[in-house]
Amino acid sequence: MNILQKSWRRFKGYFKRKKNIQGWEQLAKFLGIEDVKDSELSEATYFACMKVLSEGIGKLPLKLLRYNDNNGISVERKNPLYRVVHDRPNKYMTSSIFWSTMEYNRNHYGDAYALIAGGGNETNLWILPSDDVEIWYDDKCLLSETANIFYIYTAGGKRYSFSSEEILHFKSSNTFDGIKGVPVREQLRQTVNGNLKAQKLVNKMYDNGFTGKAVVQYTSNLNEKLKDKFVKEIQQYLNGEFKEKGVDNIIPIPFGTSIQPLNLKFSDNQFLEIKQYTALQIASAFGIKPYQIGDYTKSSYASAEAQQLSFYVDTLLFIIKQYEEELTYKLLSKKEIENGLHFKFNIDVILRADYETKIKTLSTAVNSFLMTPNEARSKLDLEDKEGGDRLIGNGASIPVELAGIQYTKEKKEVA
Repeated sequence: MNILQKSWRRFKGYFKRKKNIQGWEQLAKFLGIEDVKDSELSEATYFACMKVLSEGIGKLPLKLLRYNDNNGISVERKNPLYRVVHDRPNKYMTSSIFWSTMEYNRNHYGDAYALIAGGGNETNLWILPSDDVEIWYDDKCLLSETANIFYIYTAGGKRYSFSSEEILHFKSSNTFDGIKGVPVREQLRQTVNGNLKAQKLVNKMYDNGFTGKAVVQYTSNLNEKLKDKFVKEIQQYLNGEFKEKGVDNIIPIPFGTSIQPLNLKFSDNQFLEIKQYTALQIASAFGIKPYQIGDYTKSSYASAEAQQLSFYVDTLLFIIKQYEEELTYKLLSKKEIENGLHFKFNIDVILRADYETKIKTLSTAVNSFLMTPNEARSKLDLEDKEGGDRLIGNGASIPVELAGIQYTKEKKEVA
């Protein structure tokens, strides 16, 4: 929605109060800013892509971690920010709903904003409507002593100013200045609108019983008024408006009149092929795989795990990295970052293997001295056991410098 459309929505209230509805509709049509009833979200492929991405982010647990002195990572569950990002960003939303909503706004509007309110145990994150936020660069230092980016939020007729440190800002990958994102729907407006028109055509064909336009031939001489009435009645029969009277598939016509239908065949226009190609174009712009929108014609993945890995690497990795970087910079102090604190999504939930494969993988990791038994048990949501914190493994493994020593009479001493 552009600035003219926003201004017009406020201005058209004047015409409504004056009972001049037709006046503002005609003027809006003349200016080309009339309200668009068909949103991009009503297009099936666009909606499916938005759903896949928003749910893809919403299902990933977000954790606060710390690098420890042993080059390992520990979970900071006692830190108040852990509850905010992992459990409940505010009292009205769970973390799943919050992050999926942020991702929904990021894709649809190009930018998603969340206000950082409070601090410590009282920290809350509040989503700001993307279309009510403007980004200002105060290069003349009118709002602060130093040049900075400010977010102007308009609500209830008032304007609120927030500095860049008070707002979590997640933008689309389509950006020309690195500050404001460009929504995919702007890049694909013609493609999406084409699919919307195609769906309208299908809906209209359903309404007409897949009967296109028809030519009515009659021998009598009718004036304009009678002709319009005659054609209107035939159209009513075609639309099935007399079903309640028991007339469904029959069209009564006067003697000397004939109807020649002009049937529309989708196959003649390669309608389905074009519509499928357009859907793939939209999905490709979002980074969505064809199988995720129900197209399995060219699926070449060996397994479900390979599909998920491809989706993670090709699509989600950039998005996740942006979220983690923004959260770490905006929610943590410089000292906390230096001490190893950072936010990280747990991607294991989308890369889960079947149970048998998971057991074999963990067993191999334990036998290869990569994991302790308790670390492997935690991956299966099992409690720790006594003595399970020691590295164990196959004792047949030997250092490379001792390879072949069993075939010699003299044994080497290894420092």
